[in-house]
This record gives sequence, C-alpha cells and structure tokens, in this order.
Amino acid sequence: MTTAFDVPAFPLLQRVAEHLRSEGKVSEPDWAPFARTGVHTEKAPVQKDWWFLRTAAVLRKVYVLGPIGTSRLAAEFGGARDGGSAPYHPRKGSRNIVRSALQQLEEAGYVAVREKRGRIVTASGRKLLDRLAYDVLITIAKTNPQMMKYARVK
Repeated sequence: MTTAFDVPAFPLLQRVAEHLRSEGKVSEPDWAPFARTGVHTEKAPVQKDWWFLRTAAVLRKVYVLGPIGTSRLAAEFGGARDGGSAPYHPRKGSRNIVRSALQQLEEAGYVAVREKRGRIVTASGRKLLDRLAYDVLITIAKTNPQMMKYARVK
C-alpha cells in the first residue's frame, strides 16, 4: 500500500488541498486574506488558496510527526526573523492558523485529540492521505516509469 511517506510532499499537498476545497468540510476563515503566516513574514501570502494548502500541510505534518501539539506544529511552519542589522533568529509560525486548521480538520474527522499528547490522524484521515498518495504516485509514474516499483500494485 502506498503511503504519504512514499511520494513527494508538494504534489501530495496540492492534491489534498484540492480535495479539501472540493469536499467543503474545510473553509477559509474571514480573516485569512489579511493574515500573515507568522512574525517572521513581512506580508500576507500571495496565493489565493493558501489556507487549503496550509491545512493540507498541517494534516500531513500530523500524519508524519504525530502525536504533535500546536506549539510544535507552529515551530514547523516558522522561519527566520529579519531583525535588520541584528542576526537572524528562528521564530514560530502563527499558532492561530495552526489551531484553526486543526479545529477544522477535527470537525471533518481527519484529526483527533490524544489526551495530553497532542493531535493524531484518525483512520479516515490516514485513508484519505494514503489514497491521494497512491493517485499522486500513479501520476508521477506516467512521466517516470521507474516509480511504479513503489506503487505496490498486485
């Protein structure tokens, strides 16, 4: 069975974001067009569908790193803070964006809270990611036939 570990992250994230948008269980908050993704960024994201891409990335991070809490997830989406002439220092990403994305994924049934341990991916979330990872692998294998050895097809 193909899993999310077997395919490149970005094509998988695009496919998951497309699925989340079309499914309608995840919606962009009213404040999303104006929000920066962290204190390390100067401006808001330019992409129109950045919320769905970030939510897909949060789902994949919980799949790969879970159980994981909101603070550690925010650190995963952080970056270097430009302090002018001062040296760069790492800063966490927006915890509100991560928390809101996790709440929407919980309502959709893809993520669950593990008591005092953080969030984990549910069976339906794992099924979604693995199914879309297989689709991505088949798409990649059309251009690169050697990738079919990872498809694990009978």
